[in-house]
Amino acid sequence: MAEVTLPQLGETVTEGTITRWFKKVGDTVAADEPLFEVSTDKVDTEVPSPIAGVLTEIRVPEGETVPVGAVIGVVGVASGATPVVAAPVAVAPVAPVVVAPVVAAPAAPAPVAPAVVAPVVVAPVAVAPVRDNALATLKDNRLLSPVVRRLVAEHNLNVDGLIGTGPGGRITREDVLDHIDKLAAASPAPTSQPTVTATATTNAPPSNQAPVNPPVVRVGQRDEVVALSKIRQITGAHMLMSQAVSPHALSMVEVDYSNVDATRLRLKDEFKEAEGFSLTYLPFISRAVVDAIGDFPHMNASISGTDLIVHRYVDLGIAVDVNGQGLLVPVVRSAEGKRLRAIAREISDLAVRAKTRKITPDEIQGGTFTISNNGSAGSVLTMPIINQPQLAILSTDAIVRKPVVVNSDGGESIAIHPVGNLAMSWDHRAFDGAYAAGFLSRIKEILETRDWSSEF
Repeated sequence: MAEVTLPQLGETVTEGTITRWFKKVGDTVAADEPLFEVSTDKVDTEVPSPIAGVLTEIRVPEGETVPVGAVIGVVGVASGATPVVAAPVAVAPVAPVVVAPVVAAPAAPAPVAPAVVAPVVVAPVAVAPVRDNALATLKDNRLLSPVVRRLVAEHNLNVDGLIGTGPGGRITREDVLDHIDKLAAASPAPTSQPTVTATATTNAPPSNQAPVNPPVVRVGQRDEVVALSKIRQITGAHMLMSQAVSPHALSMVEVDYSNVDATRLRLKDEFKEAEGFSLTYLPFISRAVVDAIGDFPHMNASISGTDLIVHRYVDLGIAVDVNGQGLLVPVVRSAEGKRLRAIAREISDLAVRAKTRKITPDEIQGGTFTISNNGSAGSVLTMPIINQPQLAILSTDAIVRKPVVVNSDGGESIAIHPVGNLAMSWDHRAFDGAYAAGFLSRIKEILETRDWSSEF
């Protein structure tokens, strides 16, 4: 027999709401088979059964919120069966609402007005003020999950106006998001153009709501209507917020990867046999980025009000496409102290677990700089959107063979080399183009001149 407890789903998570039991009392459950779903203020998560057996007791019904470590059910061994204990597995996020997360501690609000932030798991920033009546409803006796309470607070909603569709009329996250969509669609069009003054632009809080006058598209017989998933809607809201918060600028360099290939191609078979995965360009680029940050520390920072918070460590985020359903950004912790092989191992491990939904909430938040590997999909130039509250994001675009001019025997000649672009979006509040260009040039120099064989 095994007591099923609410697991620790993140360093800052203290409670969770049981949103669904996949089994009922008397049902047989296999080891590692999803047993229940829990909602926290970070993610919705499926939790597997610790052993194979029969669900003999449900102590916490759907809709109730309990602290981490609370016993919520009991799984007993089936009659005549030998207990099979599951190996510890990472909790699988079901519906991460992120694009990109990324500093562990929330950034402090600007002194004039706090920033209004989209509800994004991996990038906690300053939270909007809540009306008195909203605070009152949050303190009443209605059972609200942590994620619902957070959405209500961030969007300044009155709980009395929400209609619950969950068990027993409980308000779910989908109910709140649908309500937000309806409010945005019902917003009246402005009667006149707003007057913008010189003193009203710098510190005005960005809006994360949908446009008040979105274009109306007429659907014809040849059109197909596909509803945007909630993940896509929240991703869009976060991207709009990022564009409003940071004045985005783009810088790019072209990199000749022949120096990298001199080592990569020579060791790729040996590396794959030893590690079990291919040696791609991404670990080389990641190592070069980490080393270049040492020379340009302001690239690895965040803005808090009128202060630049420079991080003296590099938690490197790597954007991962989750089967076309959305993006997760797993983080390689303390990458500044790791050599190329160690970085390659972590990138591979995190990417595999992100795609199979076996990654934990702590592993997709707290990054300080992000790399988006668009080149793996064939892109040759990408302008990525910054993961707030970071200050820059680098896109590694496709590496293709092309003619280049090389110096040989005191003269110049044409050779065919692997070449690709590195494009970086950066926050113009923190530094100017010369600093961003210097950082990219340093990455290029490291990739094109370092003796990479020393890394192995």
